[in-house]
Amino acid sequence: MSALLSVTDLQKSFGAVVVADATSFDVAPGEAVGILGPNGAGKTSLFNLITGTLPADAGRINFGGKDVTKMSAATRCKMGIARSFQVPQPFGGMTVFENALVGATQGAGLSGSDAEAHALAVLDETDLLDKANARAGALTLLDRKRLELTRALSAKPKLLLLDEIAGGLTEAECKSLITTIKNIHARGTTIIWIEHVVHALLAVVERLIVIDFGKKIAEGAPKTIMESAEVKEIYLGVDPDV
Repeated sequence: MSALLSVTDLQKSFGAVVVADATSFDVAPGEAVGILGPNGAGKTSLFNLITGTLPADAGRINFGGKDVTKMSAATRCKMGIARSFQVPQPFGGMTVFENALVGATQGAGLSGSDAEAHALAVLDETDLLDKANARAGALTLLDRKRLELTRALSAKPKLLLLDEIAGGLTEAECKSLITTIKNIHARGTTIIWIEHVVHALLAVVERLIVIDFGKKIAEGAPKTIMESAEVKEIYLGVDPDV
C-alpha cells in the first residue's frame, strides 16, 4: 500500500540549531504513529514542516501521492492535513459550536446546513455536544483539549497531527481522551501523535519514531523501541550501562 505521507531527507536549521536532520519516514493510510523525544528535539518543528507553517531548507514531503513541499499551509489543510496545538488556541469569544463551524467551513470547505451538521457530528464524537453553546474561553483544560481535537476533525482530515494533547491532564481525564482518540483512529483516521505522556501514546499507536536534535534515532514497534538502551538513555535519561 502506498504511503499517505512520505517525508524524505527533510532538513531545517535555525543557524546552528538543527530541528530536522535529513529526517525520513512514511506513514501508511489508517496508521497511528507516535513521536517521542526530549524537549527541544524538533518534534513540533516537524509538525510545522509537515503542515507548511515552516518552510523546509531541503528534502521533500509527499502527501496523497503529491509533492506538497512548496505548498502553503492553507492548501495542505484543504488537501486533508489538520493538527491540534500543544497549547489550545480556541477562538475564546466564540462558542464551541462556532469554533467547530470554522473548521467545517474553512478546512472542509462545507457551507450552510452541511457545515452545521458536520460540526455537530464532530462535537458529538469528541464529547462536546452538550457544551456547543458554551463560550470556548470558559472551558476547562480537558474541554479545551477536546475543542482542539474538534477543530482539527471538523476539517475532515485524512491525516490528523496531535501535539501533546494529553499534557497537563489528570489520569482520569487522560483516560477519557485516550478513549476518544482510539475511536477516531478505529474509524480509519491516520494519526501522528507527539506526546510526553507515554502510556497514552502506547495505548493508541502501532509504531514509534524517536528523534533527538532533529535526527531520527529509532523507529519500530512500541515495545521494541521502549526497551531500546539508546532510547532509554536519550529520552528517559537512563544510563545504558546500569
